[in-house]
Amino acid sequence: MQTQSDIRIRNLSPDADLELVAQFYRDAPDYWLLAEGQAPDLAKAAAFFTDGPPGCDPELSCRLGLFLGPRLSGLAEVSFGFPDPEDAYLGFMMLGPWARGAGNGATFLRAAELRARTRGAARIYLAVLDENPRARAFWLREGFRDTGVRGEIDMGRKRQSLRRMCKNLL
Repeated sequence: MQTQSDIRIRNLSPDADLELVAQFYRDAPDYWLLAEGQAPDLAKAAAFFTDGPPGCDPELSCRLGLFLGPRLSGLAEVSFGFPDPEDAYLGFMMLGPWARGAGNGATFLRAAELRARTRGAARIYLAVLDENPRARAFWLREGFRDTGVRGEIDMGRKRQSLRRMCKNLL
């Protein structure tokens, strides 16, 4: 069992951390298999550093890694200015299977929320796949609520239904 001193969260950069992200995806392909129907490759790892919601500057986004000891065990991306200028958007957050069920998700989310608050965001949004009810249950437990905005998106080999959720940060 990890202790708080074993958990470290830091910003990631494509120059220094691309191979760490690629290894994480190789070790934890389950989300990508669910979402896209295929295992992630090096291009997917590189896209972690550039993807973001419409109209957001990827250079201003936070790319976070959660480490349990020396092992990269979670990834998160927080963008700013979507859907409205005063909002933050949690475009991606995932833990490796070895890091789930021990409170690490809530710890990681708090770090993402802190970055959003520090940048002055009033709310943080995300989209959750209907095919991922465990993730939706996690977001609900953490205070996110459905906004009523729903959509569909092509992801790899699959077409996914998703719903937008929001949490007030003030």
